[in-house]
Amino acid sequence: MTTPHSVAQAARSTRDEALQATVQATELTRSYAKEALDQAEGKIRELRGNVDPMVDKLADTAQKLARQSMDMATEAKHKAEESVARYAGMTTKYVSEQPMRSVLIAAAVGAAIALLVSAAARSNDKRY
Repeated sequence: MTTPHSVAQAARSTRDEALQATVQATELTRSYAKEALDQAEGKIRELRGNVDPMVDKLADTAQKLARQSMDMATEAKHKAEESVARYAGMTTKYVSEQPMRSVLIAAAVGAAIALLVSAAARSNDKRY
């Protein structure tokens, strides 16, 4: 015969078994989660190990390109300075050899610039 005491005992036993199963399931879940996190951490470290050398390589390449650009700019500056100096010397020589022609050329260039400025000013007045 089933007594209230035996029913309560069976309920406690079932409760304890359910609690034990829940604890085991929780522990198993924690174990799987820890394993998954450990694997993810390993993958992240592996990826980081692969990315760091690539970043270093890209930084080195960028520095080389920057250095090359600076060298090219310096070389272009030197060439421009040489050209300006050469043309300045040629102009000085021409002016000393042909002073009257140089004055007439300068006057003609000045007149042409004055006409262009005057025409541009008139054009702007018509717009407004």
